[in-house]
Amino acid sequence: MPAGKRQQSNAMLYSLVVFVGLFIVATVIAVIFYVKFEDQRRKAQEAQSNLAQIVTNSDWRDRGNIVGTVRTGQTYLGKMVDYLDKTVTVILGPLGSLGDSSAEAKVETADKNVRGALELAQDYFKGSIDPNTTGLVPLVQKLKAELDRIIDERANLEKQLGELRQRFDDAMAATQEKEKQLETEKEQYHQQVLDVTQKYDELKLLMEKTSDERAQTLYAQLEEERENLKKTNDELLMTQAELNLARDRMERALEELQQIKPSADSEVAAYKPDGKVILIDDEAAVVYLNIGTDNRVYPGLTFSVYDRNSPIPRDGIGKAEVEVFSVAEKVSSARITQSQKKNPITINDIVANLVWDSDKTNSFVVTGDFDLDGDGIIERNGVDKIKAIIEKWGGKVANTVTYDTDFLVLGEPPQVPPKPTTEELEAYPMANERYEAAMQRFNLYKEAENRAQGLWIPVFTYDRFLYFIGYKGQVTKPGAF
Repeated sequence: MPAGKRQQSNAMLYSLVVFVGLFIVATVIAVIFYVKFEDQRRKAQEAQSNLAQIVTNSDWRDRGNIVGTVRTGQTYLGKMVDYLDKTVTVILGPLGSLGDSSAEAKVETADKNVRGALELAQDYFKGSIDPNTTGLVPLVQKLKAELDRIIDERANLEKQLGELRQRFDDAMAATQEKEKQLETEKEQYHQQVLDVTQKYDELKLLMEKTSDERAQTLYAQLEEERENLKKTNDELLMTQAELNLARDRMERALEELQQIKPSADSEVAAYKPDGKVILIDDEAAVVYLNIGTDNRVYPGLTFSVYDRNSPIPRDGIGKAEVEVFSVAEKVSSARITQSQKKNPITINDIVANLVWDSDKTNSFVVTGDFDLDGDGIIERNGVDKIKAIIEKWGGKVANTVTYDTDFLVLGEPPQVPPKPTTEELEAYPMANERYEAAMQRFNLYKEAENRAQGLWIPVFTYDRFLYFIGYKGQVTKPGAF
């Protein structure tokens, strides 16, 4: 083959080889780009699907109006989470451990707390509160308005109470002054009556020993003295009537004061906790209290135990009763003498005893008939035994109800037998004295009850008194009184 043609043939072969090689390379590159393109398209579709789950196209276009301004490096979703956390913080306060929770958990917690707040506020509004239509701001505004109204009413009541107290104090001062004056006059008239009576007896004796003429003269003197005695007695009755009138005015003033002063405050001192449970030893049936010798606690003192999250009930019935057996400066140990199995003692439960107080000495009056051990028989010295319990636990006992009395323990009304007849008096001469003594005890009982009501002094029945001192479970035990 000629040299020119052989060179041309080699060039064509070389070109063909190059073309085939470039074709193969281009094909491979095209396949690679196609695979990459499909992968990117798949990822783009997944991203579009994920984005559609988070936000719609219209929301995305209007994201600036919905979310607001987003700083560099911050996402719209992150901005929304910040807004959500701020909103939940406004409702609940600092998030604390809730800060790591999901948005759903935060919203559910906030909604639960808002509904709880609405339930608490329900008692202060007429009608029902719809949690789906009532917001916290309107609720706070309503509570503020209700609080302002209550404060104004309280201020008005305190003003009226102050005015009435001033009037009452003035009336009491005038009444006491008048009583002193009347009592002085009464004593003077009584002494005059005694003097006249003595003179009458002397004249009567002299009349019996003298002649008729002397008897007539003395009889005239006797009649004169009788008139003087009658006059003195009339003046004494008038003085007594004025004294009764002054007492009636004082009782009316007390009744008027009672109509204004809220009666719910009369027993507030009975519901004051004295301490709380700080530790429990279930196996030893022992609890530890946060009060000790610094608070004047001593062995033998008993307490009723009440739920920590509830106020002391009006009947005084607690969940358990405990008795102190060991005392340190700041704490004391007490054995559990009685407890409810379904409602055991827990940490921070409160304890209370009506008689014992770490800050003051309470004054009691005890009257009536008492069946101390519940056997249906009235104890003759029941009052003295209850007085001994009160004094043992640091209280003091008075015989009559006064302004200084803190509590009245009232038993059953004393039984008064029928007034004895003449035949009964002949058979039993002491029957009338027994009747008079029973009437006197009954009158003292009613007087104490009425004065306690008039002075807003808390009145406790025997059972309620035992519950409030944590001693109900021990009254049937030997040596309880």
